[in-house]
Amino acid sequence: MSNKPVPDLKNPVHLLAFGFGSGCAPFAPGTWGTLLAVLLYLPLSLLPLGWYLWVLVLVILSGIWLCGRTSRDLGVHDHGGIVWDEFAGYFVTMIAAPAGWWWIITGFLLFRLFDIWKPWPIGWLDKRVKGGLGIMVDDLVAGGYAWLVMHLAWRLLP
Repeated sequence: MSNKPVPDLKNPVHLLAFGFGSGCAPFAPGTWGTLLAVLLYLPLSLLPLGWYLWVLVLVILSGIWLCGRTSRDLGVHDHGGIVWDEFAGYFVTMIAAPAGWWWIITGFLLFRLFDIWKPWPIGWLDKRVKGGLGIMVDDLVAGGYAWLVMHLAWRLLP
């Protein structure tokens, strides 16, 4: 991130968009952001599904604004350190997830796989949708793919 603008972590918008600083990691900020999302997921997983979905909607809607605002402030579309979208994508992956560490780790690995690999339409969306929605949408779809694969595995594996 040396040649990219640095966020002002005293600014609460930047602090949130950069995942409480996890996005400032010198390498693989998306992975570090997702690791923090795992820790945030632990108490969220205790919520009833309806409440979990309400929190997810708030994370997504606030993320569109937070990511868009931070991107404009820094003058860089989808700065690599903006990881609020990883939070949202991982939380999508974990909707109604089976209990246990195996599934938390599986969700993490599947989400990172789809977020990095960017199969259609993730890569297409990533290149074409701009602003805060553009920053968020590819991770939300990656989370949807990870959710689908994880739930199929849960249902089909012995």
